[in-house]
Amino acid sequence: MKKRIRYTDEPLGRLRVVVDFLPPPRKLAFKKEEGVKVTMTLTKSSVEFFKRAGRRYHAPYQKMIRTLVDAYAARHPAP
Repeated sequence: MKKRIRYTDEPLGRLRVVVDFLPPPRKLAFKKEEGVKVTMTLTKSSVEFFKRAGRRYHAPYQKMIRTLVDAYAARHPAP
C-alpha cells in the first residue's frame, strides 16, 4: 500500500508566479517546418506522456515534442 501524503499549513516562503508560456498538448500537433535529425535520450515518463497525448489528439508524439522544443527556443532566443 502506498504511503499517504500528509499536508500541513506551514508557510511556503517567498513565491513568484511564472507565466506559463508552453502550449497545451492539443496545440503541439500542428506545425510544418524543415527539420534536422538529432538523437536524444528522454525519460520514460515524458515519452509516455507524449504518446498518450498523441493518441488522444491523433497526432505523432515526436511532432508534439518537436513543437514543444520549438516553442521553448522561440521564447528564449540566443543573445
